[in-house]
Amino acid sequence: MVLGAIRVDLTANRPHDTAPRISSVMGEIRKRISARTLAPGAKLPSIRAFAKTMLVSTSTVVEAYERLLAEGIIHSRPGSGFYVAATLAPLSLAEIGPKLDRAVDPFWVSRLALDGEAGLIKPGCGWMPPSWMPEEAIRRAMRTVARAEPEMLTDYATPLGLLPLRKLLSRRLSENGVHAAPEHIMLTDSGTQAIDLLCRFLLEPGETVLVDDPCYFNFHALLRAHRVKIIGVPYTPSGPDVALFEKALSEYQPRLYITNSAIHNPTGAVLSPVTAHRVLMMAEKAGLTIIEDDIFADFEDQKAPRLAAFDGLNRVVQIGSFSKTLSASVRCGYIAAPERWIEPLTDIKIATNFSGNRLCETVVLAALKDGSYRRHIEAVKARLSKARMETAERLRTLGITPWIEPQSGIFLWCSLPRGIDAAEVARHALSKNVVLAPGDIFSQSQTASTYMRFNVSQCDDPKLSEVLREAIDGARATS
Repeated sequence: MVLGAIRVDLTANRPHDTAPRISSVMGEIRKRISARTLAPGAKLPSIRAFAKTMLVSTSTVVEAYERLLAEGIIHSRPGSGFYVAATLAPLSLAEIGPKLDRAVDPFWVSRLALDGEAGLIKPGCGWMPPSWMPEEAIRRAMRTVARAEPEMLTDYATPLGLLPLRKLLSRRLSENGVHAAPEHIMLTDSGTQAIDLLCRFLLEPGETVLVDDPCYFNFHALLRAHRVKIIGVPYTPSGPDVALFEKALSEYQPRLYITNSAIHNPTGAVLSPVTAHRVLMMAEKAGLTIIEDDIFADFEDQKAPRLAAFDGLNRVVQIGSFSKTLSASVRCGYIAAPERWIEPLTDIKIATNFSGNRLCETVVLAALKDGSYRRHIEAVKARLSKARMETAERLRTLGITPWIEPQSGIFLWCSLPRGIDAAEVARHALSKNVVLAPGDIFSQSQTASTYMRFNVSQCDDPKLSEVLREAIDGARATS
């Protein structure tokens, strides 16, 4: 049974079964420490109180605490109680956050999509198929790199990243109203690494971070790895719910907010200027830093507001990469931040990655300077527009309804027919070699169980409709 957030093992009350009861108490303490519910230096529950919570005897708790003492996980203060040791317990991401069926949690969805065998259909993944990517432009760029000086092919590189690419990024960012000089930009191996470096720079374990609900599911996983508290703010078609955003700021005093503001993942929504203004005003008052993930910028048909543009890179940091539009194999992203942050971020990058990735950066630079890249993007946007309409039409015939009609991008955020659980649909699809992305993997509050994200560039296989129909009919039959 579950009492609040505590999972209680009723089998621990069986007589003559002391060892499992002690292990159960020890496991609960370890889980709380791993999840940061008990931070280093925090006081453990009293022996009597915890015995009542766990439905065991006080002697069982005493023995469990003694064993944790022997392992160095906790320490005692005579006359005061027991406290978490200063050193952190090993991190287990599987122990942190809401419990999901392993078959459809974010890590399993990602592993299936990344490691899946040939013939796997991937409407739940977050990238376009190889046939949609600019293969010839990448091959030309790689031939250019192959003719480079030996140092380019063999030596370490500046951790800031290739200067010509930073200059090009500076010009590209200005097209979206974000004015970042090359010295305000640091290249990274990916958008994920960019957020990781910023989290290392900005956050201490136990601090609070706001995310959209729903949001890109890897934000959850990355933040849990940094041992912080995650609070979701409901997302609307024009951005975060400003009333609930303000309430979260007041109640939790978060250090950071991570969001997309151009094309939102997973909903496809676009931030409105009014919402952007209100969010920035509240962030300024609360001392909140914002990381704006702009990875889908090149898919836009009409330029959306950027928080970083309104803010002038004062309180807002923008990150991005080329994994979705150019190549996921050529790993290259960036951070555009206040100039005063670049030096400490560079130190962290040296400590964790040591060098820049000059080979990948040079390939990206050559591909972006190739006039074919812009033509590729225009063709992809037209192809996505057609795919969004066709996919939405096919889904509606199954009773699956888009939350909004996105202006651009690769995602449709859809509600399933009434009473149908997305996780059950995903389990059925997995048995048919189809990887889906059920809504709760995007939701910190676990309130999106009837939603699903579809990547329209991966939805053209007729088998998808067959599998979805079978799953929905099966769910109805058993309900």
